[in-house]
Amino acid sequence: MNLRDGFRVRYRLDDGTVFSENGFATKAAAEDRAADVESDQRRRRFADPRLAKTTVDEWVRSWADAHGVTAMTWSTYDSHLRNHILPHWSGTAVGDIERIKVKGWVNKTLRTKLSDKSAKDILVLFSQILGEAVEEGLIGSNPCAKLRINFEDRPERPIATTDEVDALAGRMEPDDGLLTITAAYTGMRWGELAGLQWSRTHLGDNPKIVVDPDIGALHEVRGHRLELGPPKTPASARTVHLPPFLVAELIAHRERNWESQFVFPGARGALRRRSNFRQRAWLPAKAGNPKLGWKPLNPELHFHDLRHTHETWLIEDQVPRVVRLARLGHKRKDVDDNYSHVTDVMIARMLAGLQRRWEEDGGWTWERENGPSAA
Repeated sequence: MNLRDGFRVRYRLDDGTVFSENGFATKAAAEDRAADVESDQRRRRFADPRLAKTTVDEWVRSWADAHGVTAMTWSTYDSHLRNHILPHWSGTAVGDIERIKVKGWVNKTLRTKLSDKSAKDILVLFSQILGEAVEEGLIGSNPCAKLRINFEDRPERPIATTDEVDALAGRMEPDDGLLTITAAYTGMRWGELAGLQWSRTHLGDNPKIVVDPDIGALHEVRGHRLELGPPKTPASARTVHLPPFLVAELIAHRERNWESQFVFPGARGALRRRSNFRQRAWLPAKAGNPKLGWKPLNPELHFHDLRHTHETWLIEDQVPRVVRLARLGHKRKDVDDNYSHVTDVMIARMLAGLQRRWEEDGGWTWERENGPSAA
């Protein structure tokens, strides 16, 4: 139909309602749209245009009500939504979101104030939300799909030598130092160590730590509330075997903290906050102290890099891949992984390598009067 402001396409929806789309500049464009509608309806891929008027706010609420993830993951999603997605897209109909506008938002807004990793994480979440809008028939395609954005490759994370781990631990209070040593020699995540309870730490025969599938990690929800919950992934619920030296260190540590429910409690037995450990122990240990003759250590190293460090040590000791996957709580992805099995012999060899590394290169001491020192 020809109008003063262009051409109109009229078609009948599934419920019998006649719907109109206006504003086509040429008759050919209107005919192309009519043909597309007819084709989509025939293939049952047609999106009711009335649903496309749903705002991003409305759809996010529906999506959030139906979505189920761990408390830690939802805390991240909530932060992305509140701080980046909704402030920009609030009030916008999902059908009005254009691919080029999403690309501009990422490049001109997100990447100007965030790292590429953070910008990419936010885009992935937005794409996931709009992808489900496609599945529910609100829109015909996902405007976030196939965006050509050249995110910078993440730089390779640094790892620590045995001497650096010892030095970092020796510059901390004993409990903080042992937390650092345990992270490097087990590959456990911060949340798994901060939420570790003595009831899951077995120091007798066959010493091991059991990461519980339901309460095996400490989560900081919205940056302030601490609660125990599942570890990062189902594969993260695992058994972590301990080398002899670490068993002895943990036994001595338990005698110092015999009243605590948690292996690595914070001040006055409270749960640890990652930010407190970072500011009070981790960063000062890395920065060094000229008065004590401490030089700066591995300035780019993050606590999580101790997990990378642990796997690198295992590779250096020629520990089989299947053992590394099980120890670090990684999902088996390759065909060979599913046909490999962890044996007691493999575990014994791995623990012997860690023990040898400690005896030949490691060791740390704490002298209360003179301050910390690495042996």
